[in-house]
Amino acid sequence: MADLNENPTEDPQDPAHDGSQDRVLIVDFGSQVTQLIARRVREAGVYSEIVPYDKAEAALGPVLPKAIILSGGPASVHESGTPQAPQAVFTAAVPLLGICYGEQIMVSALGGQVEPGHSGEFGRAELQIIDETPLFHGVFDEGERAQVWMSHGDRVTKLPPGFRAVGVSTGAPFAAIADDSRKLFGVQFHPEVVHTPKGSALIANFVREIAGCAGSWTMAQFREKEVARIRDEVDEGGVVCGLSGGVDSAVAALLIHEAIGEQLTCIFVDHGLLREGEATEVVDLFRGHYNIPLIHVDASERFLRALEGISDPEAKRKIIGRLFVEVFEEESEKLDDAEFLAQGTLYPDVIESVSATGGPSVTIKSHHNVGGLPETMKLKLIEPLRALFKDEVRKLGRELGLPDVFVGRHPFPGPGLAIRIPGEITDEKLAILRKADTIYLDEIRKAGLYDTIWQAFAVLLPVRTVGVMGDARTYDFVCALRAVTATDGMTADYYGFSHEFLGHAATRIINEVRGINRVVYDITSKPPGTIEWE
Repeated sequence: MADLNENPTEDPQDPAHDGSQDRVLIVDFGSQVTQLIARRVREAGVYSEIVPYDKAEAALGPVLPKAIILSGGPASVHESGTPQAPQAVFTAAVPLLGICYGEQIMVSALGGQVEPGHSGEFGRAELQIIDETPLFHGVFDEGERAQVWMSHGDRVTKLPPGFRAVGVSTGAPFAAIADDSRKLFGVQFHPEVVHTPKGSALIANFVREIAGCAGSWTMAQFREKEVARIRDEVDEGGVVCGLSGGVDSAVAALLIHEAIGEQLTCIFVDHGLLREGEATEVVDLFRGHYNIPLIHVDASERFLRALEGISDPEAKRKIIGRLFVEVFEEESEKLDDAEFLAQGTLYPDVIESVSATGGPSVTIKSHHNVGGLPETMKLKLIEPLRALFKDEVRKLGRELGLPDVFVGRHPFPGPGLAIRIPGEITDEKLAILRKADTIYLDEIRKAGLYDTIWQAFAVLLPVRTVGVMGDARTYDFVCALRAVTATDGMTADYYGFSHEFLGHAATRIINEVRGINRVVYDITSKPPGTIEWE
């Protein structure tokens, strides 16, 4: 058996991709929004995969991708040891698009010039289209001025032979460049972020029209091939899967169950930090509705005892992660035929483990999302969702018939309520937070906003305030409410509730939850980039 610490996620290439679909290779130079490029390509119905720049040549493979995209990055082409693209990327004779740093790498490698030290452009900018090019067909018209998102300090000052400028901005004389005959293109702006309104159309045009990709990559196709692959890989072996209240593990379990039936056993570790009623919902759905073999372990007392007196959030994570693995290992060892461990690893997890700026990380991605794998746990790893992004997992869940109430559930990190109670965790605080969180989500659902919001939750702050309720003076906790929106699960902005809604929700919480006398709303935005939903 393979040791889990060999970390099969080290190779980001999807094992389910058998070469029958068109493939776009994205070379990562460390940009915080590289994953968004892959999302935009997937949205165009084309399979995409991300590889670090130092593994790009090997990733070209025996069958060339239909197109290559060079991502942005934080470095300068003039820095010592700066990330570079292998020459094979430019000699592959397939359509190539360089984005931001990717454009600068391409220009530098092909004989142009990039100068450092300029004031640069950061944030929204205006792109003026000065010439036609296939890259802009159906997206930008000549003479148009379009909003784009810039984030660069260096700039291109001289083009390589064969290139021409097709777009300019205030801080970039070569904001968009093209060599139509060789199908080489570069843009200084970021088309992958939502702040470039026509960016998705530009990427779709590049992969569908310029590269000629068919756009045939669908969830139905993925489901069929992944079921066949799982069945072939597992054969007659047994699989254990850690179930949580989340979408990832649920979809992974259903997909594996479709492939191998009762050879799958799910283990649900209840650590006592779940949302109200969540444990019952998980057990009823998988044991009752789907009739999947399920071991339900109520380890809440064990977890809460270990967390007594612990305030540091990272210490909480490590304790929860360690205990989860211990409990999971204890239960899996009782199964005589356990040969495989199923994890709900998603594509962002794979990329983050082998990023352009960091090395592989040995982490278990299942219920708790924290902690390391013990060297004693020797099971073969199976990761049926490793090719998918979060919203694609939801599409697959619907394809598999998972109820919408489960598929659309807001993300809930593995440590659960432990990280929504800053400071020490107690039974009293958990009870208060669960009730406040339930009321908050109930009001969101009643207002018809649940599916509009990516994630909403309550936080019990480590602050007590003096208040007056009726004729009595109180000294109780402050509850913070948070709600964010996202188009892809990778960028966020706060949701703009009406004052009427917030007032009503706050009044209910204060009136119905003993221990809270003040409610605040957390207005938090995140710039484009990968974030943790906590």
